[in-house]
Amino acid sequence: MMIRILKLQKAVIASILGILALIAYKIMLEHKVEAANYVLSAAGILFMSGALMFLYPILFSKKDKEGQVELDPEKQEQMSVEEPPVR
Repeated sequence: MMIRILKLQKAVIASILGILALIAYKIMLEHKVEAANYVLSAAGILFMSGALMFLYPILFSKKDKEGQVELDPEKQEQMSVEEPPVR
């Protein structure tokens, strides 16, 4: 639930793909495949992009009036201005 709230699904998927690429690299290295270095590079890129995606909510969050952190303040402001609460 927390991962869904923070919109970190893409970061988790990138990290999982990085782990799978690293496993593929180890298997290719054992079988002495020449393209193993390309898979290792792809794993590194996936890990770095996943790490940057994990940092995105932290870097772009803002505090509201009560001191609570808002992860997407523009979206919440638009919702409160456009639609009154439904009872």
